[in-house]
Amino acid sequence: MSQNPDKPHSSEEKLSGVEDGQEESSDNPDRSVRKRIRQSAPGSHRDDTPKSSPPRPVSIEELMETAKGVTNMALAHEIVVNGDFQIKPAELPEHSLEKKVRDIVHKAFWDCLEAQLKEDPPTYDHAIKLLGEIKETLLSFLLPGHTRLRSQITEVLDLDLIKQEAENGALDISKLVEFVIGMMGTLCAPARDDEIKKLKDIREIVPLFRAIFSVLDLMKMDMANFAVSSIRPKLMQQSAEYERKKFQEFLEKQPNSLDFVTRWLQEAADDLVKLRCKMLPPHCSDDSATGGASALSSTAVQNQAYLKLLKWDHVNRPFPETVLMDQSRFQEIQLELEQLVVTGTVLLVTFSAAGAALVDVPGFAEKIKSIVKVLLAGMHHPSFNLQESLASVAEKVCAELNSCLSQHGFTPFSAERETVLKGQIQAVANPDNTICKLLDSRIQKFLENYLASSHQKLLPAVPGGLSPIQRELEEIAVKYVRLVNCNKMVFSPYYDAVLGKILTKEESRLVGKAEES
Repeated sequence: MSQNPDKPHSSEEKLSGVEDGQEESSDNPDRSVRKRIRQSAPGSHRDDTPKSSPPRPVSIEELMETAKGVTNMALAHEIVVNGDFQIKPAELPEHSLEKKVRDIVHKAFWDCLEAQLKEDPPTYDHAIKLLGEIKETLLSFLLPGHTRLRSQITEVLDLDLIKQEAENGALDISKLVEFVIGMMGTLCAPARDDEIKKLKDIREIVPLFRAIFSVLDLMKMDMANFAVSSIRPKLMQQSAEYERKKFQEFLEKQPNSLDFVTRWLQEAADDLVKLRCKMLPPHCSDDSATGGASALSSTAVQNQAYLKLLKWDHVNRPFPETVLMDQSRFQEIQLELEQLVVTGTVLLVTFSAAGAALVDVPGFAEKIKSIVKVLLAGMHHPSFNLQESLASVAEKVCAELNSCLSQHGFTPFSAERETVLKGQIQAVANPDNTICKLLDSRIQKFLENYLASSHQKLLPAVPGGLSPIQRELEEIAVKYVRLVNCNKMVFSPYYDAVLGKILTKEESRLVGKAEES
């Protein structure tokens, strides 16, 4: 079944309801966002930071309004930065009191409906109410231009006529339900075709009504998610201004709320100044020093700052205020990159040990990557033992290596060569491992180049040694740069204001360094 052209596209109107529902159903995530903001807000960790002005009293109303703004901002931001964002129905915990109460109420309702339909003659009060709800739901899926479908639904599900037929014993409930199922099949997405077919196999009226409402709930989710995907391009244009406005409201209620951002950007500028100073010749003129300073642009400092987020100490150091909503995303990317460095190093030493024999063997690199991924799952948990896991990786890799060599007519590794390779793989656990450091440096350089050229559609060339993990690296890079660019778009006015002072000071430092030399 193909999707009907009358498929509902009610985007903005439905998204409004979706947003309200999201606020009510995702209480804990929003509370988590507000908690992170409070924890990293000024005053949480800065007894040593001079205050520019004393905090003023904040009313309960202001706090509630700010909290609502954070909630809405978090939802809009999630839709923009997460291409896979979907609204899902809230699921109550299996043994929770709420679920028990809901199940009892639902059972009582359906039992009552069944009892009414078994009366002689049947009573249709509950059934007619359900048909009215179904009618309203079907109509809600339509756009104003869907006049033919609207007329059909209104005509067949005419509640006044249905009541008259029920009173006169002429109501054919099965015929009405058949029409409902047919209309649902017309309006549903292709992914729901199987659910619609299953409805046609249900013969008893009460289970059929229950199943119809279950599928209608799925269709509501489909419609809401279609609305989200439809509105995303428009939302991307408007979200920067919206998020900036909400963030400004937060700043007005929290004194000194850019301290961590200032410190973060200052450190990034310091990193670049150190690099520029190293590059200055021993005896340089004022002009050359000024040229070095001019290269320290706002964009370069911001890129360096965002690269620093991939090496952040999330346990001991507060996150910059502007990127708080995305702290978990940056942390996830950081962990993915750390595991990718280990995977790349294992592949590199394995291919180096095997020589040219297995470089072009289809599927071998993917097999090694899958082994490493499985055995290193959870490597960032406190209880994880990297040394032991790498010993298991070494055993599995050597077994796979010898199997592949034998399969393709090569001589398997001797016990001595196996021992050497296992030792090289286990040495990856050493924080000072030379190969790990080299791959990590090249990955950081790749991300730096991608940030610098993010306006271009093509990814920069992958540095040498990273080809076995190129696909994974590029997937992470795309996700990372999209996240950075979304944040830049929102907070660039704040960064420009902070960097205006920083860059002036750093330019003076560079000129001073040049004069000293």
